[in-house]
Amino acid sequence: MSALAYLIPISVFLGLLGLAAFLWALRSGQFRDIEGDAARILLPDDPEPNLGRSGKSAPEED
Repeated sequence: MSALAYLIPISVFLGLLGLAAFLWALRSGQFRDIEGDAARILLPDDPEPNLGRSGKSAPEED
């Protein structure tokens, strides 16, 4: 029974800490562009060069 005297305040503190972290993330704009982040993760960082039949990079068209 005396363990509850320690566990309840600890659980309330951790709940408030999680709520504070969520509110900080919300105010700093972490959830602003969810669709853009989902699409951006699929794009390559460095696009591969367009290789022709000879294996050399093809000239870029203007």
